[in-house]
Amino acid sequence: MESIEKVIIIGGGPAGVASALHLQERNKISCVVYEARSEPTTLGGAIGIPSNGLRLLERMGLYDAMMAKGSETSMLNLHSLKGNEMGRLDMASWSRQQTGFGYLRIRRTDLMEVFLHAANERGVAVQFNKRLTKIEEKNGKVTVFFSDGTSDTGDFLLGCDGIHSSVRTLYVDPDCTPQYTGISNLFSLVPTSNLPPAASLMDALHATLTPDGMFGISPATTDRDMVYWFFSREIAMPESGDTRDGWEERGQKEVDNLKNTFIDLLGKADSPWVNMLKDVVRKTDVVKFYPIFKIPPRRPWHKGRCLIIGDAAHAMPPHASQGVSVALEDVFLFSNLLAHHSHDVNTPNSRNLDDLLQSYENKRKVRTEQMLKTAEQNGDVRKKKTPLRLRANELALSWGLWVYETVGLDKVGIG
Repeated sequence: MESIEKVIIIGGGPAGVASALHLQERNKISCVVYEARSEPTTLGGAIGIPSNGLRLLERMGLYDAMMAKGSETSMLNLHSLKGNEMGRLDMASWSRQQTGFGYLRIRRTDLMEVFLHAANERGVAVQFNKRLTKIEEKNGKVTVFFSDGTSDTGDFLLGCDGIHSSVRTLYVDPDCTPQYTGISNLFSLVPTSNLPPAASLMDALHATLTPDGMFGISPATTDRDMVYWFFSREIAMPESGDTRDGWEERGQKEVDNLKNTFIDLLGKADSPWVNMLKDVVRKTDVVKFYPIFKIPPRRPWHKGRCLIIGDAAHAMPPHASQGVSVALEDVFLFSNLLAHHSHDVNTPNSRNLDDLLQSYENKRKVRTEQMLKTAEQNGDVRKKKTPLRLRANELALSWGLWVYETVGLDKVGIG
């Protein structure tokens, strides 16, 4: 296969910067990252990174820096609507035994700070305010054009620009349309200095089921001076359809009604836990709204000398906390295949590259479709339920968690 000496990367998020860092280190490939935003984004809440992602961050030399900013929150504490604790589950028990890594909750801004600091230290160029407008291939090269009139040419193009990927829309798979899952998140990051003392003592992810969704809250920093909460629930698509204006209007309505909606759902239950949740929501000043979309499976991920990875290829609901982790897996597999095939000179160049990319898709799609299925199954607890159905679910979960802990099912990887 003709050697790839320069890779152009579209998208300056976790997948894009991680790709540049690893391809430069592992494959000795020159990378340049182009990001459409004018500066590093401050948007987003807190991201969960399970053991499969943490193991790869350790291999990249970034694990310690991430752990210094985030909070290890592998324990899940499940609460009833009345505030009673129904059970606990160590989400990383089995995987910790297998890999030595647990589960990290980290603010997205902190995650990107670590990645961008590493890029700066290792000489990886990240250019902002570069909005992609066109992609062309010619003579074994790929050229990208930007709205500011500039362009760049490389041997290969990686599209790491998220669920609404310009690389996918303009070139790889223009017919692919992200699908709304029916679930949306309202979320916020709140300093614990404004909250009851119990908020700064949390050391786990706490989930409370309601008839109209699930409320989760966990520490998001090492010092536990910041908590991340989210209210995940079924919300219908706007009547105006799947448009930016329609979603902005729907989002503002949900944010405006959040405090009354959530406090009404908790009802008149009087317990320390329920009272703290009410206090957290009342004292939240800024709430964000995020409708959750997914990329339908079995869509193409490559064309010519271009490949999309991460959310651009297989965005999924965040209910399995696998977004960053599977993107890192994408990066490592692509890097490994490049390293292996770079020594194969017995096959015509174009066909060999296509074989490599098809092999990549075949391997990754098995994994990502499995993760999508898991995330969607986990999303079922966020759907609307009658009070009777909710109570039945609470009893079933409480009993199931007791059996899980008593029998020690985590030791064999179940759950």
